[in-house]
Amino acid sequence: MKWQEITVTTTEEAVEAVADLFHQVGAAGVVIEDPKAITRYIAEEKWDYYELPRELLEAENVVIKGYLPIDENLQQRLQQLRRKLEEMHSYFTNYLAEISLAEVRESDWENCWKRYYKPQKIGQRLVICPSWESYQPSGDEMVIRMDPGMAFGTGTHPTTALCIRALDKHLRPGKTVFDVGTGSGILAIVAAKLGASRVLAIDLDPLAVKVAQANVARNGVNDVVKVVNGDLLTDVFEQADCIVANIVANAIITLAGQAYERLVTGGCFISSGIIKERLEEVRKTLQNAKFKIIEENTEGEWGALVARKE
Repeated sequence: MKWQEITVTTTEEAVEAVADLFHQVGAAGVVIEDPKAITRYIAEEKWDYYELPRELLEAENVVIKGYLPIDENLQQRLQQLRRKLEEMHSYFTNYLAEISLAEVRESDWENCWKRYYKPQKIGQRLVICPSWESYQPSGDEMVIRMDPGMAFGTGTHPTTALCIRALDKHLRPGKTVFDVGTGSGILAIVAAKLGASRVLAIDLDPLAVKVAQANVARNGVNDVVKVVNGDLLTDVFEQADCIVANIVANAIITLAGQAYERLVTGGCFISSGIIKERLEEVRKTLQNAKFKIIEENTEGEWGALVARKE
């Protein structure tokens, strides 16, 4: 299916009104690129990491994008949108509404990223392979087949790889593992493949839970891995030998106390998703929670910590 991408450049005061016009003509949703809001989020340190083009950060006006299906009703909807944009001149001072059009294929959204996702070996024996790729393991390689859908966790991101290597090094067969913020379920599946007797995979996002459940089934570890919807370890009261959390620094800081309580003595807490600039902050939080830091690794801009409950 083809879609018409409609881009409207406008002023900050008219953002909500213009966005509402997209909904009135049938757009299912809109994308708003507001440089002032982005700059504010950065200044308030709401994002640990971001990659944004300089021209977006320095733009004077707001860009709003909406999508309409290219069908027999498109021209009528475009005319309606143009008319309503023109009518808004009387409601705002210094009003601006510059419109541009582009065509987008649905397949571009859904499938183009797949061409860059190839089998990847992490460590000595674990191979993360997309479900649509063929791969013949050799020796003692263990293949984990993944389809991340819209959930985080393909194995290609440095934080995922850092966690996988830590699990391969520290997890012993027959242990219980909690995977907090499981995303695609990749770390829970790795733990099962490495011999964990029981894995509880938790995610706040219902979509991630569904994706993880599908990947667990795809890898034949349903008897080991249970995927549930939850907020960190709030509703978990049993104990684990290992807890892994590939989330973000703020969430790990919140999780630290819960993780210490839920671990058996001698258990380890593997955490990543931490940008290097915040490693020290997370390290101190873990130490204040009575953890002993036993390992620290970095890759690119990211870091991972392994802590033990003594």
